[in-house]
Amino acid sequence: MRVEIGIFKARFAQGLMMGKLLIAAVVAVLVCVTSAGAQVDETPNFSINGFGTLGVVYSDEDQADFASNLFVPDGAGYTREWSPEVDSVLGLQLTANLTPRFTGILQVVSEQRYDGTYTPAVEWANLRFDITQDLSVRAGRMVQPSFMVSEYRKVRYATPWIRPPKEVYDMIPVTNVDGIDVSYSFRFNGFTNSLRALYGTTDAKIPDGSEAHARDIVILSNTLEWGAATLFVSYSRYRLKIEALNPFFDAFRQFGAGGEAIADRYDVDGKRFEMMGFGLRYDPGEWFVMGEWARLNSRSFIGDVEGWYITGGYRFGKVTPYMTLARVKAQGNTSDPGLSLAGLPPAQAAQAAGLNAGLNQILGSAARQKSMSVGVRWDFFRNAALKVQYQYLDLDKGSPGVLTNIQPGFKPGGSVNLFSAAIDFVF
Repeated sequence: MRVEIGIFKARFAQGLMMGKLLIAAVVAVLVCVTSAGAQVDETPNFSINGFGTLGVVYSDEDQADFASNLFVPDGAGYTREWSPEVDSVLGLQLTANLTPRFTGILQVVSEQRYDGTYTPAVEWANLRFDITQDLSVRAGRMVQPSFMVSEYRKVRYATPWIRPPKEVYDMIPVTNVDGIDVSYSFRFNGFTNSLRALYGTTDAKIPDGSEAHARDIVILSNTLEWGAATLFVSYSRYRLKIEALNPFFDAFRQFGAGGEAIADRYDVDGKRFEMMGFGLRYDPGEWFVMGEWARLNSRSFIGDVEGWYITGGYRFGKVTPYMTLARVKAQGNTSDPGLSLAGLPPAQAAQAAGLNAGLNQILGSAARQKSMSVGVRWDFFRNAALKVQYQYLDLDKGSPGVLTNIQPGFKPGGSVNLFSAAIDFVF
């Protein structure tokens, strides 16, 4: 049975139908709240903003792709040496201040999707109610806040790099959650602290047409700011199910107790995942330094994954050179002897050998790499910046690193050179 390497790296993306339902729900509530506001002579106001990136990426690896996320079908490298799909994105956001306490947000984003299209999809669609000046609650589709720049990870103009470091941000590449969250902020002795708690779910399709589901998502995040310093801490928990893997591990279970043990150890059928994240940033104006560390734990073939990065730069007027060092390492089995072939009839032995090969293909595809990036940002125009970046990927022995769309001729390990250029803008 053929097992696609990219399956285990599947992330979640919003479904178009769910997006339409969310839009309808938000619009309906906006109408109701707007009417209510009119009765107390509160005039709502609306604003439209946008953001985008026009980018191109070159990769010298011709047997795998460097892609925008872990489950889009292609990127730079094997599919094409120069790819505009990796970083290019366009987003529009409607903000409706309905009353002093009610705010609605609808954000639509066009970027490469799981099926290779650029069909606009609903990124955010939620209503926020401010219970007090410091306490608020939101419901709908909202940002997934597990990382320090989660709120604006698609608004590349607001970040120093061309893209957030994949060594950390690929651990939970989903960018939104459907659910409810509560935020509370308070100030003391010059500090500002913001605490957020979220509960929700999400579903997605992946390139092979199958679906993935996350349930019982719980995310707690806290941001502490003091002058030029910011400290970020998060905890994420969810239950993951990837439908495409069920037949594969069910086939193991047909081989008795040994197969049952293998399937129970590695399958992803409602297994619990947990992630802790820490981030620190110091930006006094002329220069900045920032970094994040995260660790993902799972009792599945994905195992435990640890990643970090550190970035620093100096601003010479409108020009900002920067450098990033990053590391990701999956900790767990990279191979497994699998089913014993001893005593099996030839047909069953052949089937067991195929299952063992598929299992080891998945286990060997865990991301393990180091990277070094150097780049420069030029704010050449109001609300627009040109970024140029070189990145060197040093893949660990036997690993494809963060590369996807692996071809039969790919040799794990080695190194990859990437060159990226992008224009980021907001309006």
